[in-house]
Amino acid sequence: MTSLQQNWYRKLLLSYFPIFLITITIIVFLSFIMFNEASREEAAKANGISTRFIMEDLDRSIHAIEMNVLNEVETSSLYSSYLFSPPSSDQNLMYSLVKRLRVLQTDSALIESVYLYRHSDQSVLTTSGQSSLSSFPDRPFIEHAVKEHDYRGWSAVRSMTGLGENESKQVISMYKNLPLPFGSQGLLVINVSMYRLEQMINPMINDSVSFLNILDSSGELIFEASQTGEDNRAKEGKVLTSLQSEQLGWTFESGLRAGQLYAWVSVVSYIWVVIGFVTVVLAVIYIVYISRRNYQPIKAMMNRIESIQLNMPQAAKDELSMIDSALESLINRSMDYDKKQDENLQLQRSQLFMDLIGGQKPEAELQSRMSELTPMTLPEQPVGYVMMLGEINDYSSFQDVHTARDQNVLKFALMNVFQELSRNAGFNSWLEWISGSRVGILIALPEVKGETRAALIHAAEECRGWVEDKLRLPLSFGLGSTVTGLHEIGVSYRSASEALGHRLAMGDHGVLVGDELSKGDLSHLLPYLTEISELVKDFRLNNEGWRTRLQDMFVSFKEERLKDDIIRSLVNSMLQLLSREVGVLSGELRNQLSECKDHVLVRAATLEELQSRISDQLTETYRTYVALSETKSYRAMISEMKHYIEEHFEDPDLSLKHLSDRFQISGKYASYLFKMEYDMKFVDFLVQLRMKRAEELLAETEFSIQEIAEKIGYANAITFGRVFKRTAGVTPGDYRKLKMKPSPGMEPGS
Repeated sequence: MTSLQQNWYRKLLLSYFPIFLITITIIVFLSFIMFNEASREEAAKANGISTRFIMEDLDRSIHAIEMNVLNEVETSSLYSSYLFSPPSSDQNLMYSLVKRLRVLQTDSALIESVYLYRHSDQSVLTTSGQSSLSSFPDRPFIEHAVKEHDYRGWSAVRSMTGLGENESKQVISMYKNLPLPFGSQGLLVINVSMYRLEQMINPMINDSVSFLNILDSSGELIFEASQTGEDNRAKEGKVLTSLQSEQLGWTFESGLRAGQLYAWVSVVSYIWVVIGFVTVVLAVIYIVYISRRNYQPIKAMMNRIESIQLNMPQAAKDELSMIDSALESLINRSMDYDKKQDENLQLQRSQLFMDLIGGQKPEAELQSRMSELTPMTLPEQPVGYVMMLGEINDYSSFQDVHTARDQNVLKFALMNVFQELSRNAGFNSWLEWISGSRVGILIALPEVKGETRAALIHAAEECRGWVEDKLRLPLSFGLGSTVTGLHEIGVSYRSASEALGHRLAMGDHGVLVGDELSKGDLSHLLPYLTEISELVKDFRLNNEGWRTRLQDMFVSFKEERLKDDIIRSLVNSMLQLLSREVGVLSGELRNQLSECKDHVLVRAATLEELQSRISDQLTETYRTYVALSETKSYRAMISEMKHYIEEHFEDPDLSLKHLSDRFQISGKYASYLFKMEYDMKFVDFLVQLRMKRAEELLAETEFSIQEIAEKIGYANAITFGRVFKRTAGVTPGDYRKLKMKPSPGMEPGS
């Protein structure tokens, strides 16, 4: 018992730990994530400010160089004098200009070189002197600049070799056409050293913590703050800031190196870990204390149970399971006998009832078992027995609407209602459900008279009305023939079952009496087949006479009181023949006839309901059939209508009214047929043809917008323009600019 108590104590103690640990873990991690996210946002903000400062500082420096050059050229007349002077002019002018170029170069530490190109003699003047273009190392750039006369701004990073130098240098260049602003006598070229730009940027970046990559307009890496000489962007941390320079067209990408973002955050994380650890230790101590204190009453109770020396189950794992097992065993032992007795009695009664309606057992055996097992009070000397069957109409719907538990409750209520009504009428009854939808009712008659049968019918009618009104269950009752012995009850049962087989033809008669039904042969059913064939023929030929034939057929069903199975079989044959004759036109017709067969035919409870449902469904099918028949005959006309629209879409008077007058049908019906045949509205088809022709005229002719609008059927350019923009997405004028072919002799860029 001591180990059992300790087991329960551990169970009680450990039951708190999962929720406790999960709660503490979630709190710690949520706090860390929130702090981490705040740190990330602040780091990204600081990184963005730093990167923007570097970009703007670089833009200011480049802009200052450009403004200084423009100011130099505008304020000094030496440049114009040099450009317009002959090659053999005074050397003093050239020396003065060289001095100005040197001053211009030394004014900015970023400028690598400055030189002046004169177009008249193709000579280049540098700070080192004058040379011809053919021998100048930077000749390709000058030739490119001459071709690109209208270019403004700074070039991409390029390699340049200076005059008298052996090694190339990385520069970005700008040239100005002289004289300003659009002269063609020469060029002034300014080259900015990329090395000096990098030297200016590097002090602003701590490459051990952050990184900065500068990309040109094509996305190629031109500068990396890590100074590794390789494109290591994939190895860096996540890019937090991306800015583009309007001055140079470069993209500045920066961020913190991988692992650096959390290097300083980890120090704070240790504090959280220590706090969390201390909290967990204190919480564990508290849980142990609370569990021990709360366990004391349970421990005292278990000591008392141990002292009683009960015969407890060995399978008990702890105190509570032991108590539960003991109580369960005691209750089961006290109820087991009564439960088995009730079950055996119910099974024996059900078996006796089935033997009675089977009619195969001898009278003596049945009498002996009836005296022991029957639940009803038998008369001292019963003179007869009668079997009545009750059946739930449309049992499939009953199962769909109600759950299994509700079905059992309603069936139990039905049994109680009939027993109460029969008892009030002076009869003793025994009810057993012999199938899901059918209940058998055995009634012992104290005397056999006409009033007795009428009283039974009245009791069944009362039960049927009350159940349909209160429980919403449609019922039918079948009353069998009266027999004198228990061994003949099977005959009465079969008579009642036969009566229920005529439920459709009997209509609203709630209680069907088996003795009143005829037992003739089925040769009279042959004319129904001929009538069905004629009905299908009228239906197929669009003759409204099928409705009269259908009504007459159901009248005959009622008059001859045919069995339910025969009526359903005849109606099913009619639907199958219809499906074979007219269902080939479309899948919709086949689906409608199949739905009629699957739902209407099975669910109808009375002959009138079956006739109403069949008539409504066939009417809907007939409408579909007529519409399809008419549509198929107009297909040739619809095809002709389509060709007419394609030939006359430029006519401004073309409309549905015009088509209706032309083809002698209503405009609404013409639109319906056109939509059904081509899955497109008439208006959409007309607009499609007109806009296609408009695109051709805009791209291949020089007609005005108004002329094109008139040529495709629009009275004015405004309406045409609105429709064209809705379909093409641009105005006619913009479309012409995009699609107009160049005139002969015109070349791009000329």
